[in-house]
Amino acid sequence: RDEVKEMGEKKSIRSWTISDEFWEEIKDEVPETKRDAQKHYVHAPGQGRKRMPARKALEGIFYVLRTGCQWKALPGEHGSGSTVHRTFQKWLAAGFFEKIWAKGLEKYDEIEGIGWAWQSLDGCMVKAPLAQESVGKIQRTEEKMGTKRSVLTDENGLPLSVVLSGANTPDVKLLEATLDHFVIFRPGPGEDHPQNLCLDAGYTGSGEKVRERGYRLIFGPAAGEKELERNPDFHARRWVVEVTHSFFNRFRKLLVRFEKKAANYLALVQLACAVIAWRKLIQVIVGFGIGS
Repeated sequence: RDEVKEMGEKKSIRSWTISDEFWEEIKDEVPETKRDAQKHYVHAPGQGRKRMPARKALEGIFYVLRTGCQWKALPGEHGSGSTVHRTFQKWLAAGFFEKIWAKGLEKYDEIEGIGWAWQSLDGCMVKAPLAQESVGKIQRTEEKMGTKRSVLTDENGLPLSVVLSGANTPDVKLLEATLDHFVIFRPGPGEDHPQNLCLDAGYTGSGEKVRERGYRLIFGPAAGEKELERNPDFHARRWVVEVTHSFFNRFRKLLVRFEKKAANYLALVQLACAVIAWRKLIQVIVGFGIGS
């Protein structure tokens, strides 16, 4: 806790830059990194082009995620766009972005505790004009194609699971996959520690699948939440996942999907999840985020 508080003494940095503290926490997860006493590189030493430090490559990837620019349009200060994109592909294959997301959640759980008692799940559609995988026609349109993100969060909006599919996939068909793709261990519910799952009316008919996984099902207003509101101890909580979707859209590369491969877009979503997790950790402790 004292170590995290020290982060609050640092000045806020540019929204497309990663902080020293964030880098120190995740640098050991960088795959196949060659190290010396001071720097971390993404290429093995040898003749040829000058090696790019791994942190610089990560900042280039984060710049693309945050601003939504094309890889080839990456400013020169972040190095070659092709080199950064090649590094992104290598780290994607190694599962790096999911690992740092999980590590952020684990540290948050250690310091503050993940809010397992009230979880929320919902889908969000984004346009995907160039996508070739996990894409489908957006309802009420003839030609526009889109992708759906199905996201599960804890009671504080921390993303715990993300699944992609075509925009024409009903939310209820993504329910099981989303509930089965936690990136960290989910503790089992008990009588003293029940777990509630908040859904909207689009998931009507999913009760059996939800209860099989140990949840108490809570539907939105269209499916009976008004009756629960008579209980003074009840507070509507489904809106939390909608706020998380809005957080995703602040990363401009996620607002409209231009990645052809689903794995590329999912990796960018996972990096956004990692940033959200680490920010929330710092905000809980000292009211200061990693990046902004």
